[in-house]
Amino acid sequence: MLSQSQIKHITALKVKKFREERSQFIAEGHKVVAELLSGKFTIAGIYASSEWILANLPLAREKNIPLFETLPREMERISALSTPSPVLAVINIPPPLIPPRGRGLTLALDDIRDPGNLGTIIRIADWFGIDTVLCSENCVDSYNPKVVQATMGSIARVNVTRCNLAETLRTLPEGNEFPVYGTFLEGESVFSQTLSDHGIVVIGNESRGISPGLVPFITRKLFIPSFGSSAQGKAESLNASIATAIICAEFRRKLKT
Repeated sequence: MLSQSQIKHITALKVKKFREERSQFIAEGHKVVAELLSGKFTIAGIYASSEWILANLPLAREKNIPLFETLPREMERISALSTPSPVLAVINIPPPLIPPRGRGLTLALDDIRDPGNLGTIIRIADWFGIDTVLCSENCVDSYNPKVVQATMGSIARVNVTRCNLAETLRTLPEGNEFPVYGTFLEGESVFSQTLSDHGIVVIGNESRGISPGLVPFITRKLFIPSFGSSAQGKAESLNASIATAIICAEFRRKLKT
């Protein structure tokens, strides 16, 4: 049975202010917690049904993770889900990483506000082998329970760092040594461009695109063309996560050809 202090501590982590104060976040569900168990994070405690604990006891003991048997009515109180799962983990937030400047691709997210979009983009990065995602200071919190849930465990493998994007881009090497890509309506079709195997890809806000303050740092402007007929009507724009998936797929396809 959980104590009132445990319940109070866990429920507080649903709020960004307390996640930052305590440097912890919560993750729920069989798949997400299983991925985190084998990932880079330090797990402060797992709250789960007796069945889950019995099935995962050896691994949890190997990693010295405290386990707390939790009754269904207690899980309803601490869960951030409308339908609570049998397992919830409290995880320590790691210190921020220094943004990379070497080989490989990095995603830089500018003012992504929707938790589902951010979580899906982290999952996309994992799928396409991109191990670092930079989030601007006005992005939704990457440890928001809805974001963590939407990653489906990919947050265990992708390094997500919050930073001042303008300052980060300003300190990059000048010239073409480390290209900075961004999507614009006046850009060149991504399907006809020569793309590098390294650099930063900036993804803009869901409705406003890339912030004016970041535009001077973009060295390669890309555009995802629409193939719909204006006579028949067509979508005004693409969802940020869908646009990210198309861009990442094209980068990887070009490197294979």
